[in-house]
Amino acid sequence: MEIINRKENALLNRVEIEFTLNHDSEPTPSLPEMISLVLKLEPGSKKELVYIKNVNTRFGMPQTSGLALIYASEESTSIEPDYIKTRHKVPEESAGGN
Repeated sequence: MEIINRKENALLNRVEIEFTLNHDSEPTPSLPEMISLVLKLEPGSKKELVYIKNVNTRFGMPQTSGLALIYASEESTSIEPDYIKTRHKVPEESAGGN
């Protein structure tokens, strides 16, 4: 993963990272894979406060670009739409089962 641009947005209490990711001979990375790569780039950030947006993979090219938003606190994430929060939730393990 390569950082194209890193911006600290003090007004929204977050760090915005534009990135590109090369994935030769592999499929496009999933959302959890991209989040774990962002966590390696920004040590000290929490998984539940990282949101990935604007993911784009050009046809025929093994390169994905996107925007990672890393919030400083849970209160700061209130500006994110509910459908984005739902999309980024970690699926809970099923309790019990048949």
